[in-house]
Amino acid sequence: MARLLQAPYKFHPSEWNIANKMQCASTECQKSRSERMIAESQRLLDEIEKTTRKTQSDVNKKIEQRQEEIKFWKQELDNKLEQIVHETEVLLTFKTRLEKSLESCKEPLVIAQKCLLNRQRRAGIDLVHDEVERELVKEAEVLQGVIALLERTLEQTNEQIRLNRSAKYNLEMDLKDKFTALMIDDYCASLTNNTPDIGYADNAVKIEGNFVSPEDWRDFSNINVEKADKQRNNSLALRALIDGILSQTANDIRKQCEMVNVAFRNRVREVKDAKHKLETLLAMVMDETTSQEKNIAALKKAIADKEGPVKVAQTRLEARNHRPNVELCNDTVQYRLTSEVQEITKNIQRLKDTLAQAETELKGLSHRQLSLEEEIQVKENTLYIDEVLCMQMRESVYINSF
Repeated sequence: MARLLQAPYKFHPSEWNIANKMQCASTECQKSRSERMIAESQRLLDEIEKTTRKTQSDVNKKIEQRQEEIKFWKQELDNKLEQIVHETEVLLTFKTRLEKSLESCKEPLVIAQKCLLNRQRRAGIDLVHDEVERELVKEAEVLQGVIALLERTLEQTNEQIRLNRSAKYNLEMDLKDKFTALMIDDYCASLTNNTPDIGYADNAVKIEGNFVSPEDWRDFSNINVEKADKQRNNSLALRALIDGILSQTANDIRKQCEMVNVAFRNRVREVKDAKHKLETLLAMVMDETTSQEKNIAALKKAIADKEGPVKVAQTRLEARNHRPNVELCNDTVQYRLTSEVQEITKNIQRLKDTLAQAETELKGLSHRQLSLEEEIQVKENTLYIDEVLCMQMRESVYINSF
């Protein structure tokens, strides 16, 4: 109990002084550390604020630069898109020209083939492989060659249009992405520290992702531009080729068509000349037939006219054969009568021989007349085929330059 009531330990005044000094020293030290911390914090605040503002300003400039870069490529893509769209539209008009030219070749080919078929109906010697047929065959070959060339060119044009549209699609997709990216960067550029709708975003900073390098980004658009330029240049070259083909083929067809027409005109003139000569010969044969018929009639009459004299002479001879005895004399009368009968008989035979020859000649003239008439019909048939069927049909052929 006595210990419980023991007085507490009392410090020495020096200890009290030391304790007070230590408190002062500790407080001063703490105060100095605090002041240093405040100064350091203020410096850090100023530094970080300056850095943040500088970084944000740098980011804003980068965004602005990026906007300009996107706008540049967007303008490039827009220009190429406009060019490829225009070129495709022009190439489509060339495709239409090709289709019209191809369609226009079909009727002349059908007409040439019909002419060849019609000319197979020529008869006899007129079924000849003449200049007209050679030129018609050549015309058909030219038209078939032109049709094949135009079909190949049309296929090439369709393929080029497809390639142009593919390049157009790539440009449009790239432009669409550029537009979206520009809208996003425009939104980012409009954000400030006081914008109401800013906030924290989890996992905004991605270490890995589907990012491409700036070089790859530029190369992507540059490749699209180069592809569009390549297809546009190919399209321009193809249009120049189409122009040349359409011009050359039209000239070739027109030239060959005129060659056929000239051959037809020459052949018709030749056939008409031949027909005229045959008609002249026919008229001459018919005249000669008439003369020969008159000659035969005259020969027959002459033979008939000799019947009287020969009967008289033979009757006289028969009567004088009945003279009596010595009167049956071979006198000059008897001699002359005998001679007369022989002479008349011989002349009648000569007339009959001549009549037979005349009748043979008449038959020959009749055959010749029939042959000439048949040949004239052949020529008329040829003229009908060439002049009426073929040449009139060819009048509808008109070669356009598309």
